[in-house]
Amino acid sequence: MVTQMVTETEVITTARSVGRGRPRGPRTKSYHVRLGSWWWALPALVLVLVVIYASTVAGGFYAFTNWTGVGDWDFVGLKNFVKIFQTPELVGSLWNTLFLAFGFLIFTNILGLLFALALNRGLKSRYVLRTLVFMPVVVSPIAVSYIWKFIFDYNGPLNQFVSSFGMPKQNWLASPTLAIWCVLVVLVWQNIGFIMVTYLAGLATVPVEMEEAAAIDGAGAFRRFRYVVLPMIQPSVAIATTLTLIQGLRVFDQVVALTNGGPAGATQTLALEVYNWAFTYQQFGFGAALALVLSLLILVFSIGQQYATRDRSQKEA
Repeated sequence: MVTQMVTETEVITTARSVGRGRPRGPRTKSYHVRLGSWWWALPALVLVLVVIYASTVAGGFYAFTNWTGVGDWDFVGLKNFVKIFQTPELVGSLWNTLFLAFGFLIFTNILGLLFALALNRGLKSRYVLRTLVFMPVVVSPIAVSYIWKFIFDYNGPLNQFVSSFGMPKQNWLASPTLAIWCVLVVLVWQNIGFIMVTYLAGLATVPVEMEEAAAIDGAGAFRRFRYVVLPMIQPSVAIATTLTLIQGLRVFDQVVALTNGGPAGATQTLALEVYNWAFTYQQFGFGAALALVLSLLILVFSIGQQYATRDRSQKEA
């Protein structure tokens, strides 16, 4: 009897030892535990789906209708889009939008990059100067536009400065030729600081040793920038150009505050046309069609810009 109990004890002990020696498989969380890892984000996801994606799909649908914002509507197919490209005022708004977008893209990136290169290193006062250049970015676009509207006034500081040199005063915002350039100036001036910071982040990744080695090899400042610095800040170039292109295509605040689309539609943009047709003229279906055209423009140009500024290694791949 004692021998049988000892034997059973040894078997149980051996089984436990074998069980402990077996490798344990990966622990699998229960459904409720895995659900808890993303459950906290569900309200935000639902809000994004409803406010952004659902409203975008609804707006795209109403672009093919004659809905006025209330009441019944009829499906009109492509008539809204045909009307857009057959209306000279709307085609002019399209060209104004493209002019501001690409002008904003070119001038803001060139000036922002120049400021970044100048304030990258070397100057003791570079941190103060960076702050001064960046300050307009944090001010409301409407506030900045009204300040510049005062500057561009016929009796404002700019004309007083010009007349002090014996030059005639200009109707800056009332001239069909000069008004759109004034809008572009305000756009560029306010956003130089943001693009400068974007390029400064890229320049911080460029090793000083590489520039010094290139200088020792006889490369001038331009060749060092072209063959050493520029390839290494390619991601910053892609980000800065994409943001400026999108912001230029959907410009609205500055135009409303400075000219409200005038004079004679010289500064009218697609974003302002969307607002006017949807909320002023109560033609919500046609305004949705204009918004869809603007969204497609942003999408097409953004994809093309991303393709043009991608890394050379990706191009070769």
